[in-house]
Formats: sequence, C-alpha cells, structure tokens
Amino acid sequence: MIKDAETLRNKYLRDAMFPTIFCDGCGIGNVLQYTLWAIDNLGLDMDRTVFVSGIGCSSRLPGYIKADGLHTTHGRALAFATGVKVANPDLTVIVFTGDGDCAGIGGNHFIHAIRRNIDITVIAVNNFTYGMTGGQVAPTTPIGSITTTTPYGSAEPPFDMSEMAKVIGAPYVARWPVTYPYQPIKSIEAGVQKRGFAFVELFAPCPTAYGRRNKLRNIEQAWQWYRDHVILLDDYERIQRFGSAEEKRSLVGKLKIGVFQDVEKRSFTDALEEQIASLRVDKPEPERQAA
Repeated sequence: MIKDAETLRNKYLRDAMFPTIFCDGCGIGNVLQYTLWAIDNLGLDMDRTVFVSGIGCSSRLPGYIKADGLHTTHGRALAFATGVKVANPDLTVIVFTGDGDCAGIGGNHFIHAIRRNIDITVIAVNNFTYGMTGGQVAPTTPIGSITTTTPYGSAEPPFDMSEMAKVIGAPYVARWPVTYPYQPIKSIEAGVQKRGFAFVELFAPCPTAYGRRNKLRNIEQAWQWYRDHVILLDDYERIQRFGSAEEKRSLVGKLKIGVFQDVEKRSFTDALEEQIASLRVDKPEPERQAA
C-alpha cells in the first residue's frame, strides 16, 4: 500500500494533466484521491482497468489517470461501460459520472444498467447542479435552490439517486460526503469487489456554480454545510422509529449517508456466460444410416 500522496500521484496520475481544471474548494479532486487509495488498497492491475465517463466536471477524471479510459457523450457513460464489460468481462470497469450526467440526461441508462445488474462500479459525484454547462437546475437540486434556470428557487422535488439504485435492485449502494475520507475509500473498494452493479454516490461541494448562488461561495462554509446536513442512515432510522417529536423535526433537510444496500445477486455477465456455456454443450451426432 502506498504511504504518501506524492507517491500515489506519481504512480497513477498523468503529470501533463496538471494543474487540474477544478475550482478552489471543489470536492472532485477528493473523489479522485479516494478512488486511487481504493485502487491501490485492492492492488488492481491498471492494464486491466478501464475508466468511463460522460460529460461534466467529474467526467474529466479518467483523463488524469494512467489507464485506458473513455470520455463519452453526455449521459451515455453507462451505455459505453456496458459495452466494455460485455465485450471483455475480465476487465474492471469504473465509471465517473455526475448527478446530471447520471440521473438527468443518462437517467434511462442508469435504470437499465441496474436492472441488468451490469458488473461495473459507478462513482456518482453529486454537487446539486450542472456545474460545467452553466449551473442549471439538476435532477438532484434541493427545493428552493437558486440556479441559472431557477432564479427564484427550484420548485421541483429532487431525485434521491441512492434510494433509486436501492429500490431498482443494485446489489451495492452507498453514499458519503467527501468530508468523510475513510468511508468513501472503503465503499469504493467494496463496490469494485462486488459482483454486479455497485453505486457509490459522493456529495461534493461546488462553490462556483452552486455555492455562489446559494450563499455557499466561501469554501470553509460550503464544506461545513455538508458536515451539518448529513446524518448516518442508522441514526436516521432510529430517530424515525423511536425518536421524540423534537428529534424527528431535526431530520428535516438532513441527507442520509451510509451503506444503503449490500446483497449478492447474479450479475448480467454471469447470466450471459451461463447462457453461452449452455449453447456450447456437445450434443450427440445423429446416427448415420447404412447405405
């Protein structure tokens, strides 16, 4: 296991890509760091690991890593990742996507990749906005938030991507803010090791596109907001069941974090291999009739 960040950078990252495009206070760099720690802890063979992304700030991440990668069209990362995995099931496929890329433009691919249980790990960076394309309202934007397309506040209820992934049937689902360093690393490790669709959602501050319109432009203030507005899933469920009325009121506006689901299911790759194997079963040749 690598002991320091400099060695981690030299081993896994392309020097030509620095300095990064990320704004001061952006949490996407932390997502990359946590992913690299997880990869190193697992000892993944980078020659057999492929990174796929769509369009958006977080979707630039494959370009920084010394490995094969696909920077695809907006919302189509999961479709491309499905093709890569089916074409070569021995590869480890990791997808970087954003909340708009995954749940908005790519929402249909998101649903069906989970339904098929494609053996890939999806790291979804949720910053509540379309950060790269202008700061528009996203499927995850909290009610009342100011964006370029909701100047008086968003009136739309947001998607909960992790709850969606759980309900649709993803065998592994976890969500953490980037203010928690240890848990995201362990969840990414668990996701890569899971046979089937693994979804790791990471809350990341966007001080520029989202923060400056919602009184979170100050970097320290933005990061503190995530510390103040998250609650562990176990604590949330305990208060919902046994808490006082005052405790239940304190849950309003809180974002649940933790491991939402961890089960075993047959993956699409396994099902496909079983089907192919059944077609290859040697059948007895028909008896030849005497002339």
